[in-house]
Amino acid sequence: MHSTSDETSHLVDLVLGYSRRRILSDDTPLDKPVSESELRRLAGRTIDEQGIGAARALALFEHVLAPACITTDHPQYLSFIPTAPTKAATAFDLVVSASALYGGSWLEGAGAVYAENEVLSWLGREFGLPSTSGGVFVQGGTLGNLSALVAAREHARHRLAAELAGNLAGDEADAAVPAPPGGRWKIVCSAEAHSSIASAARVMDVDVVPVTPAGDGMLRGDEVRAALEAHGASVFAVVATAGSTNFGIVDDLASIAELKRDFDFWFHVDGAYGLAGMLSPLAHDRFAGVEHADSVIVDPHKWLFAPFDACALIYRDPETGRRAHTQHAEYLDTLTEGGDWSPSDYAAHLTRRARGLPFWFSLATYGGAAYREAISSSIALAQCIADEIDSRDGFSLVRSPQLSVVVFERDGWSKADYDAWSARLLDEQRAFVTPSSHAGRPNTRFAIVNPNTTFEHLVAILDTM
Repeated sequence: MHSTSDETSHLVDLVLGYSRRRILSDDTPLDKPVSESELRRLAGRTIDEQGIGAARALALFEHVLAPACITTDHPQYLSFIPTAPTKAATAFDLVVSASALYGGSWLEGAGAVYAENEVLSWLGREFGLPSTSGGVFVQGGTLGNLSALVAAREHARHRLAAELAGNLAGDEADAAVPAPPGGRWKIVCSAEAHSSIASAARVMDVDVVPVTPAGDGMLRGDEVRAALEAHGASVFAVVATAGSTNFGIVDDLASIAELKRDFDFWFHVDGAYGLAGMLSPLAHDRFAGVEHADSVIVDPHKWLFAPFDACALIYRDPETGRRAHTQHAEYLDTLTEGGDWSPSDYAAHLTRRARGLPFWFSLATYGGAAYREAISSSIALAQCIADEIDSRDGFSLVRSPQLSVVVFERDGWSKADYDAWSARLLDEQRAFVTPSSHAGRPNTRFAIVNPNTTFEHLVAILDTM
């Protein structure tokens, strides 16, 4: 299995041939899931003691398994938040796998870490963070948010311990275990924050204080102030959203950041989907205040055109992340005792793929201006289709789009109507557009990130309603 031979040469040619066809295809089908029983009938048993051979295994993947997976980079994949990797990013993902790179430490992957850090520095500058900011690429927004909030709680514990040490002496100070007033740490966030914030809180065994935003969905400083006054020093972090998944709404980051003058909390910005919009001159001003964040996340596999999976987690002061996450063991001493930058020290992980490299290669290849243009095209298209929806009888916008998510209703439709329509679209291979809801009312939405999505695509979908 590990030797180089005519057999392995043929195997590699098969895989690269399929990859080439897939990367260069202009008409990859949308495809759709099928039942387990149907897959069992079509694929049969693929694992046995003797092996079925590379040719048969690849044929099963290409003709049976892959068509049972929805194509997430299809221009008419408009549900959840799609992915739309550039050709360069997709191609370089093959290089990363082929190069046997380990991305957890500088000792083992200095070149890869250097390239990833250059991208993180570029993003940090775009977001207005200091030149000393830094972080790591992790799996996705859930792990990015969790890692940032773990660092935030550790920072609060460290601060509280220092205060206790200043008020106590000797053994009493050494024995003090930092705990917040009331015994429970709390996170303040919008009631419309991503589900990963509540998930992180469960993992950390802390409480969430959800704050209901105004009718436009934007969380503002006055609303957060009331929560901070009510819960006091037990709040160790405030999470603002820079582009909510459901609506693409950007919280009022500036007014929330202003509260740091009066309260001591960690300001985290969850920009998994939307913070990439800051690269566009059409939306840049919406993100004023992000430069005051203690940590931010943005997912390149969403609106920065990288393949799955990559979330950029950036700390204002990377030392706060390193202090919270560095793992200690005898076999790791050679890594942790030096001063090198090891990505494993900055999140809740140890082993890691150099998952930022496909984004680095694409950004280095095309340049930042191409990214600004591509992101701007999605924002402009969202506004165009929102105007079209608003002009049609029997259709209603739920909220005007801020970024590239357009949420709307077909007047009089029930959830069952949306379900049937969505299933029909996918069965007919027209589009993947799933139902959603807000405030108990069913609706649907276009999540637009693919530069190949056109106004004509979206109008044709509306016409099916």
